[in-house]
Amino acid sequence: MFVRWLLPVLLALSTEANFFQFGTISNVSTYYFNYIYCNIWEGECQPNQDDATQQAVPTRDLWAGFSHDYSSLLHQWYCSLGQCCDSGDCRITNNITGLERDLKTKLHGQHLVQSVVLKAIQGFINNPESNKPLTLSFHGWSGTGKNFVARIIADNLYRDGVKSECVRLFIAPFHFPHARLVDTYKGQLREAIRDVVLRCPQTLFIFDEAEKLHPGLIDAIKPYMDHYDNVDGVSYRRAIFLFLSNIGGATINDVALDFWHSGQNREDIGMEDLEHRLRAETMESHGGFAQSELMSGHLIDFFVPFLPLEYRHVKLCALDAYTARGLETDEATLDEVAKAMLYVPKEERLFSAQGCKSIPQRINFFLP
Repeated sequence: MFVRWLLPVLLALSTEANFFQFGTISNVSTYYFNYIYCNIWEGECQPNQDDATQQAVPTRDLWAGFSHDYSSLLHQWYCSLGQCCDSGDCRITNNITGLERDLKTKLHGQHLVQSVVLKAIQGFINNPESNKPLTLSFHGWSGTGKNFVARIIADNLYRDGVKSECVRLFIAPFHFPHARLVDTYKGQLREAIRDVVLRCPQTLFIFDEAEKLHPGLIDAIKPYMDHYDNVDGVSYRRAIFLFLSNIGGATINDVALDFWHSGQNREDIGMEDLEHRLRAETMESHGGFAQSELMSGHLIDFFVPFLPLEYRHVKLCALDAYTARGLETDEATLDEVAKAMLYVPKEERLFSAQGCKSIPQRINFFLP
């Protein structure tokens, strides 16, 4: 059925070939033959056929030599396969409104993260002439939302979220477990980043447990985050790098505790109270960050602090977990879930030691 529908279109195009510029129809024919052969008939693609240079999304300018009826028909058919859209690359959504909404409604107790991340991402997206990639370093205890925010960013900037071919997640102890293989890892990491950048005009790279990265591994990709027009002919200026680590978690907690002891609201904590401390502690820490040129070269744009979560925030996380599963609950049950968590310091019992990390699993215990 598909072939019977498509062949008349291609035949009609060929009958009007005299009205087209040869170069235009040749390029279009080659592109669509390759696409159909590789993706619909599942033939064996030629080497580099799916390279970024071959996969550029067709635009209306490409159709200038075609009659309107035929070009519109073929263009609509191609777009129905999900390969193009009015905004350009369909894989990239850049939904800043959605990002702002999700940070505000889904993330609890993190006013600094909500402000800094939104402004940093929005400013980068709105400035296509940025002189370097955007590099953010997330700091805080486990369970405070670092991975959650990275996922929110991916979900709102890319149609397929973290599963997008424009997004790569690296987990330090999983992807790079052996120090003796660091030279091998360097080549693999450089190649992986280069490959994604060639395939996507805007990319996102997430490094979880970044404090466990070998310094040589960070230095290997340092040029990709620097102020270069290109590296070996490839521009990395439209890339976003996120580094997630527990470095500075104790410092962040101390500042939050000091504010509580002095009777101030945690919402009064500002970046000026934490960012310089995080930078200093990261420089003095053990591991890849402190010894890398990423720090000495001042290439991290923002050190983003994730505050420890209090009892009230844990209740909100529990409510979200129930809602996500389509379950009803009440205040008494939410209190029971929150009370089951461990709180520190020992005297004040103010902050959840696990943040909200285990809440989705813990609510199972309280189901009827």
